[in-house]
Amino acid sequence: MTYLSALKTLLDSPKRVVIVTHFKPDADALGSSLGLANLLVKKGHNVSVISPSDYPDFLAWMPGKELVLAISTRAAEQKAAELVAQAEVIFCLDFSSLKRIHEVGPMVANAKGTKIMVDHHLEPEDFAAMKKWDVASASTAQLIFDLIYELGDQHLMDANIATCLYAGLMTDTGGFRHNNTTKREFEVASELVRFGAQPSEVAKQIYDTNSLERLRLTGYALSEKLVVLSEYHTAYMTLTRAELSKFGAQTGDTEGLVNYGLSIKGIKMAVLMYDRGEEIKLSFRSLSDFDVNALARKHFEGGGHKNASGGQSKLSLEATLQKFLSILPEYKSELTRI
Repeated sequence: MTYLSALKTLLDSPKRVVIVTHFKPDADALGSSLGLANLLVKKGHNVSVISPSDYPDFLAWMPGKELVLAISTRAAEQKAAELVAQAEVIFCLDFSSLKRIHEVGPMVANAKGTKIMVDHHLEPEDFAAMKKWDVASASTAQLIFDLIYELGDQHLMDANIATCLYAGLMTDTGGFRHNNTTKREFEVASELVRFGAQPSEVAKQIYDTNSLERLRLTGYALSEKLVVLSEYHTAYMTLTRAELSKFGAQTGDTEGLVNYGLSIKGIKMAVLMYDRGEEIKLSFRSLSDFDVNALARKHFEGGGHKNASGGQSKLSLEATLQKFLSILPEYKSELTRI
């Protein structure tokens, strides 16, 4: 029996379903999760979505958000543990390693429910009984769209499902600007619009709805914290806890900052490092053939995509910066190659 046949059989009758996405979810993580959740609710399943953390305010409009349990308290963590333990089906969306879901990782690892991973990141762990994994897919939302058709459930598509999936597809292609955008992404986007997604409204909610504090943080980061290392074709920014606090930074307020560095003419790699309290978070972006996924995996316990990856560090912010600067000579030939 193929995984698809097994999944169809599994979902033929109502089940207790948990959908888990990664820590600090972005629009693809939350959009794919809620797109799937809204579909499964229509199929008669009891569905909960678990986020290992809070999520950006500019995603709080998404249809089905009432299904999300965001872990921000001990009580929420205990509730999540109960839901995962009781779940008959556990979907793991937009992450390929259990460490990406922090304290929820051991819950999922020890759970008896059938685990299904849907993801497009490199080098997935082997923790799921079923896997829909494709690094060629621009977004997990697109994989969920394809899965809906594969399950024969396209007749259940509606505006709410389409809107969530469109948000994920739009953002993980950078508004259809990144090099992962192909004919297929436009075809899926067109279908989602046919089902009721409104591109201008989704773009307004995600790209054009900012707090004053977020705009001021962006201005400060660009005017005071942007450093260009011409000899390495690299740009970076660092933000301390004090600086984030000064501007009242909330979850999601640093989203997209790293892309400004990459937009500078002649820059091949851009990095954002900021102090999240429990760790230093790093975001890497690159152009052309420079593989930031390999760099993040080797040096910063991270990974993701070839041109867009994340990492983490338990060192101080300054020590993390010095570590990053110390490894640049290792990559100089690649960074300076035309």
